Amino acid sequence: MQLTTGFASPPIDAARAFRLVLDAMAHPARIVDLPEIEAPAPCSPAAAIVLLTLVDATTPLHLAGAHDSESVRDWVRFHLGAPLVGPQDAAFALGAWDALCPLGRFPQGSADYPDRSATLIVEAAELRNDGARLTGPGIEAEAYLALPDTAALQANAAQFPRGLDFLFTSNVQLAALPRSTRIGGA
Repeated sequence: MQLTTGFASPPIDAARAFRLVLDAMAHPARIVDLPEIEAPAPCSPAAAIVLLTLVDATTPLHLAGAHDSESVRDWVRFHLGAPLVGPQDAAFALGAWDALCPLGRFPQGSADYPDRSATLIVEAAELRNDGARLTGPGIEAEAYLALPDTAALQANAAQFPRGLDFLFTSNVQLAALPRSTRIGGA
């Protein structure tokens, strides 16, 4: 088994990465550059950093599609110790958009406990600040982000305070789409 490394200096690198992930979540559609690390194929460096930062041995993780590979499973076991689960039990899920759909398979939270929903880490070919018009908390006036399925994400946002949160990753870039974000047309 050939494992890729995690953070070079775990306490310092994790703190920096956590601030960057929080910045992305606080400012939906802002594309943030994360540090370069070696990630297990087909995982992007940005997705690996998100996992190293937000997932641990107490965090149920679902790997979807091509990301449910031996190299990613071994890396998760070694670096995170996270239990690998089906979509219905996931706190986090990683995969390409098509592999993660349909979204209804993941915990959506409830009226009493909206925080008991999943965060989906969606691997994309690229992140672009065009496409759907976004408004809401953390966005001064409006922002734009190319989304894989505007209608599905609008339906998710309509459930607020329930619903899923999304972290879109591509290479070393990250952009967030919290469920509180209102999504207009492209």
